[in-house]
Amino acid sequence: MADLSSFKITQRWPAANPDVIQLYSLPTPNGIKVSAMLEETGLAYEPHLVNFSSNDQLTPEFLSLNPNNKIPAIIDPNGPDGKPLELFESGAILFYLAEKSGKFIPQDAAGRYETLQWVMFQMGGPGPMFGQVGYFVKFAGKDIVDPRPRQRYLDEARRLLGVIEGRLTGRDYMMGSAYTIADIALWPWLRTINGFYGAGELVGIKDFPKVLDYVKRCEERPASQKAVNIPARG
Repeated sequence: MADLSSFKITQRWPAANPDVIQLYSLPTPNGIKVSAMLEETGLAYEPHLVNFSSNDQLTPEFLSLNPNNKIPAIIDPNGPDGKPLELFESGAILFYLAEKSGKFIPQDAAGRYETLQWVMFQMGGPGPMFGQVGYFVKFAGKDIVDPRPRQRYLDEARRLLGVIEGRLTGRDYMMGSAYTIADIALWPWLRTINGFYGAGELVGIKDFPKVLDYVKRCEERPASQKAVNIPARG
C-alpha cells in the first residue's frame, strides 16, 4: 500500500485508499473537468470535497498541494517512474490523465498539438472570461452601477461563443468525431454560463445553435452526468 503521509494535505483529507489517485476538488466548471476525465478513463480515484464555504482552499494543508489555492488538484501515488506526483491546474491534469490512460487525445503528433491548442483556448478564453460574466451577473459585481465592466465581458463571451460555433461547423466535437480533452475542458464552462450563471439570454446563447447542441451531446455522456456531482457536496 502506498504511503502518502509525507503529503501534508492528507492530514486534513485522509486517504481511505492511498493506492489510487487522490482528487481534491469541488463540482465547479474546473472541478467537473477532472472528475469527468477520471470517470471517462476509468482510472481509480478517491474524491475529497474542498469546501469553499468553509475556505478549505485557504488552509495550510490545501496550500501545501496548490499554493495558488484553486481546485482541482491531485496526487497520483503511481506517477512517472512509479513515484507519487502532485499536480494542480485543470488543463495540466487533463493532459496528464490523457497521457497516463492513453485516452481522449490523438496519438499522432499533429492531432495532439491541435487538441492542446483548444485546451489552451479554454484555459485562456472561455474559462476566465465566462467567470467574469458570472461575477458581474450573479455575484458581487451585479451591484456595480457602471454598466461598462459587465458589458465588456458579455461582449467577449459572445465573441468566444462565435469562435466555438464556427469550430463546430461540420464537427460533433472540437476535434471532429472524436471526444477529447478539448471537449472535457470546454463543456463545463459552456454549461455554466447558460445555467448556473443565468447569463444565456444576455450573451445571446440562442444565436449559437451548434454550441447548444454540442453542450447537450457532452452532458448526455454517462461520465458527464456523474461528474457534475463529484465530489458530492456535504
